[in-house]
Amino acid sequence: MREIRISNEKETEKFGLELAETLRAGDVLALIGDLGTGKTTLTKYIAKGLGIDEVITSPTFTIVREYRSGRLPLFHFDVYRIEDPDEMFEIGYEDYFFGDGVCVVEWADQIRELLPEDAKIIYIDRGAQETERIYKCTF
Repeated sequence: MREIRISNEKETEKFGLELAETLRAGDVLALIGDLGTGKTTLTKYIAKGLGIDEVITSPTFTIVREYRSGRLPLFHFDVYRIEDPDEMFEIGYEDYFFGDGVCVVEWADQIRELLPEDAKIIYIDRGAQETERIYKCTF
């Protein structure tokens, strides 16, 4: 697992843009971190790197938002409110995870058993400084 230290939002943007360049259809990116660690901010920059020009907001109450204006569709999940993994079947998660776009899943630890084996996982922790984040990546 590689560790990346992010000092500020500008570095988050750089990381997100670079990560987006490597993403391909069918990739699932699982973000795991406490409230306020920047999961949606990172997703915003991944979307930017995919060429998506829509405003990215957390899909907390809708579970998933679809963005199709980039080089690949982006399916942005927030599964914080999922209490039972069966709820994911109801929204047809498999069509997203194994479809033609990229999935970013916030709070992915809530549905760990549903993540594909090859999911790219980023654990996000706070650093010593207020704006510092530590990304622990499995890829």
